[in-house]
Formats: sequence, C-alpha cells, structure tokens
Amino acid sequence: MPEEVFGPDYEFLPKDQLLSFEEITRMARIFASLGVEKLRITGGEPLLRKELPRLIHMLTSVEGIKDIALTTNGSLLTKFAKELKEAGLHRINVSLDSLNDDTFHKMNGGRCDVRTVLTGIEAAEKAGLQVKVNMVVQKGLNDQDILPMAHYFHPTGHTLRFIEFMDVGNSNGWNLDKVVSKKEIIDRIHAELPLEPVDSDYLGEVASRYRYVGTSTEVGVISSVTESFCSTCTRARLSANGHLYTCLFAVKGTDLRSVLQSGAEDAELTNLIQEVWSKRNDRYSDERLLNTNLANKKKKIEMSYIGG
Repeated sequence: MPEEVFGPDYEFLPKDQLLSFEEITRMARIFASLGVEKLRITGGEPLLRKELPRLIHMLTSVEGIKDIALTTNGSLLTKFAKELKEAGLHRINVSLDSLNDDTFHKMNGGRCDVRTVLTGIEAAEKAGLQVKVNMVVQKGLNDQDILPMAHYFHPTGHTLRFIEFMDVGNSNGWNLDKVVSKKEIIDRIHAELPLEPVDSDYLGEVASRYRYVGTSTEVGVISSVTESFCSTCTRARLSANGHLYTCLFAVKGTDLRSVLQSGAEDAELTNLIQEVWSKRNDRYSDERLLNTNLANKKKKIEMSYIGG
C-alpha cells in the first residue's frame, strides 16, 4: 500500500465496518449463483486478516466455486502456507518485483526482503499450492531484472507473470515513459530463452500466455497499458467493507454491505448485483491515452483497496 497515502497517521476502517467471514461467504454464494466460479482473496495484504484460513475453509463449501486463489506479498507465507492448503486454497500469486534487495526495497518501501519471499514460495510449493509469481515492471527501476527473474524461475516450473506499470490510483501518475511494453518484455526473454505462444484457457483471461519451447513452464504478460482487454473483462471486485466495483480503476462502488445488513433477502441482493453488472460500461484502459492528457483526472479508487 502506498506509504505516502497510508502513512503512520492513516485512520483505517474499524472492524465493525468490515464484512464478517459469514457475510463474505454469503456474498460468495450469491455471486456463485450468478455464474462466478473463481474467487481470489486479495488486498492490501490478505494474510494480515486474522484467521484468514478459516475464511478459505468457509468458501470451499460454496456450491459452484471451482477455484480459490490468493494474492500475497509473500512475507507471511512460510507461516501460513500449510494451513492455507489444508483449508482448501488451490493456488497463490506472489508479488516479487526483483531478486535484488536494494531494488526490491525501493519498490516495497523496505518492508520485506527477497529471501523472505523466496522462502515463502518454497513453503507454498512444499505445501502443495500452485504458485505464480507477479513482477510489475518499471522502466529505469527494475526492467534490468526481467531476464534474471526469467532465468531464476524457469527451472522451478512456476509461472512468472510480468505486469506493465500502470496508473493504479491517485498516488502515482499515468506516465507512459515508465512502461516496458509486453512486446519488449517477450522479445528480451525470447532472445535468451525461446518462447512460444499458448492459447487462453477461458474468455476474460487477463494474461497473454507463453511457454518456454520444449517445456510446460509458462510466462505471462498482463498488458493493461499497451493492449487493453476491457472488452473481455469478467471480473467483479468486492471490497472488505462490502462495496462492489466493476473495474480496477473505478470512481465509486455500490454499497452491498448496507443492503445486506438491512435484512435483505438473497433475492434482493441478487437483483441489485445483476442490475449493476448489466449497466457497467467501464473501459478505462481503452480510454487511458485520452485520460493521460486530461488536466483533471477523476479520483479513482486505489488498487490497494480492491486488489489487482
């Protein structure tokens, strides 16, 4: 979470304003009844939520849910990996932007070191969790680490996914000078570790997929900046305090928590979600170049609030 926004004096939401595990599970059941098959627990850092494995276990009981994943910075994985697997978690995405501690500290505010994250990844693999590693690439900051990351994770079998640097809120600007494009990332890796494209698994898959020739080990690129995928987006986001967002760059969400806690039946919540989803017209990434040139941007929700 951006330190310049969420500093030591930032007032976080009190616990009574957050959805309980029971409320989250109820919402998951309603979304599953509308066709949702995959759940991702994200943040902020989700492993800071007390008793998170209990929530994972509760979500495994939701009929229709086929996959539960978690996105984490990896700092607590060594402690929780086995418990998460036993609770029913299928896979994790671990954020790691460099194998160099100095660079990594610049990007994470010095909160964690590389060895801790790598040890967490090893613990997750040992526990039987499927692992993907996410690297946000910023030109001039960590783009020199693209190849070292590829060489390191190539023999492990873990999927490495590169994410084009993008404006994720109001704490940093939409600066195309800092973007390393999908094409450049793939060209750099292909020159040393030949790649071939892999077909998408499903409509709405956000990463362009490749594999190292002669192996089943994959590399992916999420290209929100240079190749938008708004037209095939199928993701909804529910914040910790129960607001529904239909876009990562949303201006505002729909308050489901108040409706839920007012005593509404499932049918009322279902109808509200259907109404919001049917009227969505989010296409921020499609419009990014226009927005880049606007003097006064809309105040977008922070990614650290609703996850990646």
